[in-house]
Amino acid sequence: MKYILLISIVLSSASLFAQSKKPKQATRAIVARAKSGSSVVQAEPGLAVYKQYCLTCHQVNGSGVPGLNPPLRGTEWVNGDKARLIGVLLNGLQNAEVEGETYDNVMPAHDFLTDAQIADVLTYVRSNFGNKASAITADEVTAQRAAKK
Repeated sequence: MKYILLISIVLSSASLFAQSKKPKQATRAIVARAKSGSSVVQAEPGLAVYKQYCLTCHQVNGSGVPGLNPPLRGTEWVNGDKARLIGVLLNGLQNAEVEGETYDNVMPAHDFLTDAQIADVLTYVRSNFGNKASAITADEVTAQRAAKK
């Protein structure tokens, strides 16, 4: 009986110790990314926007759906010209050819999102799914939205 009690105490202590370390490790990783200039730190607000408006078509891992919705990982559309990518969210897209494959599903305009939401979600996409492109700022979205009018 003493052994069972002792084992329970040791396992509980180990579990609590491990849980107390996770936030510190996460904080260290965020600080390290910020110091290195990584856009991943800036991208986190975009995850919520991605989950709400993008995930259904582009999938959890950014792989898209063959023939319907293009992938968001490793494509020139995502990693290339920022203005073109911002334009896709502001204007929508139909019958796009991405990496040699045509995608037939219509992507509606998401111009109802704020400039900050668009910047956040595009930064999230450009820094996740294996992408390592630079961040997009709300000012860049604002400028493009103004040019559209």
